[in-house]
Amino acid sequence: MALKVLVVGGAGYIGSHMVKRLGQLGCTVTTLDNLSAGHRDAVLCGELVQGDIADRPLLDALFARGQFDAVMHFASFIQVGESVKEPAKYYDNNVTNTLILLDAMRAAGVQRFIFSSTAATFGEPQYVPIDEAHPQQPINPYGRTKFMVEQVLRDYEVAYGLQSVVLRYFNAAGADPEGQLGERHEPETHLIPLVLQAASGRRSHINVFGRDYDTPDGTCIRDYIHIQDLCEAHWLAIQSLLAGKGSQAYNLGNGSGFSVQEVIDTARAITGQPILVVDGPRRAGDPARLVADATQARERLGWQPQYADLATIVRHAWHWEQKVAARR
Repeated sequence: MALKVLVVGGAGYIGSHMVKRLGQLGCTVTTLDNLSAGHRDAVLCGELVQGDIADRPLLDALFARGQFDAVMHFASFIQVGESVKEPAKYYDNNVTNTLILLDAMRAAGVQRFIFSSTAATFGEPQYVPIDEAHPQQPINPYGRTKFMVEQVLRDYEVAYGLQSVVLRYFNAAGADPEGQLGERHEPETHLIPLVLQAASGRRSHINVFGRDYDTPDGTCIRDYIHIQDLCEAHWLAIQSLLAGKGSQAYNLGNGSGFSVQEVIDTARAITGQPILVVDGPRRAGDPARLVADATQARERLGWQPQYADLATIVRHAWHWEQKVAARR
């Protein structure tokens, strides 16, 4: 029998790729999204319900007719800088609204939850690569909101039996290999799409913040994970809960970082464009290296990234950027 999955925030970047993947796997998918940051045309299968997770009557109505086997939650605000300037917005949506969703699940007897978390829960790295045992000491409201929900989920399991898998992404990147979906953030803050927008002419240049880090080329190193590999981890997480393996938390990354300069050089090679770079000073709070140790996800979930090389990630993202630029 086909699994029934509710994908909250399924019209956004990661959520829309997940909805497509669930459809390919034969699941019955319902997307709930208020379309504040998502796109209606990004939901490629299943039903789209336009609404907000703060709307408890809507949630109750969805759960009453849905009989969902699991819920996936992607409907968070994600901009670190904005979270510092507008923390109330982040605590309201990322924490309060998630509690509303979880309590609606409890009332409906839905006991499986996949939570989109982040490496930002760790704060400044004490060692690299970062494994699940690394202390969680977030340094901005965005990271704190995600960490709070992780703590809520632990308490809800003890008190209510709600089973969850927490997936802490490092840097989600790339685009649907078939070219149907990609990043469409407004404003865009992620490095790879920003670099590619400079290559396509939608942006005049790319800023590099700091060239004096303790790294081989002086620029920051980050761990980029292809969006398709991220979706596979979510699918394996659902399977793990269905198999009765209980609540878990995993770090997701490729385990090998790439520097800002390597991303630019790779983009130049793939696009054939010069890509103007403007150097600037370091940004406050940017660690030199953020790289995941995803050993537990590999060993316990059986997760094996299929698109771990930077060139493939950039190539898929470039195909998407060319489509977007052609529409402008």
